[in-house]
Amino acid sequence: MWSTFNLKEVFTASMVLFAVIDIIGSIPIIIDLRKKSGHIESEKASIVAGLLMVVFLFLGKEILNLIGIDVNSFAVAGAFILFFLALEMILGITLYKDDTPQTASIVPLAFPLIAGAGTMTSILSLRAEYETVNIIVSIVINVIFVYAVLKSSGKIESILGQQGINVIRKIFGVILLAIAVKLFTANIQSLF
Repeated sequence: MWSTFNLKEVFTASMVLFAVIDIIGSIPIIIDLRKKSGHIESEKASIVAGLLMVVFLFLGKEILNLIGIDVNSFAVAGAFILFFLALEMILGITLYKDDTPQTASIVPLAFPLIAGAGTMTSILSLRAEYETVNIIVSIVINVIFVYAVLKSSGKIESILGQQGINVIRKIFGVILLAIAVKLFTANIQSLF
């Protein structure tokens, strides 16, 4: 298993997941949740999100096979989703967003805020290109980062300010856009 470990793949997959999860861009939602409920269960939300991502990494392909869709087709569809997520981040527009959750429980934090549809699509898209062990390490890295952000969201907001959060979001939007184009071109060829 560890013979296929590749630091470059881990870094790239980590950046993809970091951009899609967009925990920095979600800080305003997290702060709002903390104000409404008084407490965020950072540990539980992070663990549940990580477990969801790992389970989907292993079972997502089987679910797709069950309904007759191959991973390359799903990766191309995922590239479109990542493309539109990147446009949202770069242009500051909202193409689709769920309503802001009303309570700070596992459900709104772990799913859909952290491990939402874009994250699951990205995981399957990454599986079409990268080794499983590298994706698992990337998920763990992101879960640790998500936990740190959830624990210190108030401090991060005061340090970065709204302008800093917006700049980071736009930078990762451009990175995500480039990744979407790469995913599309790498997987569209195998469909023809």
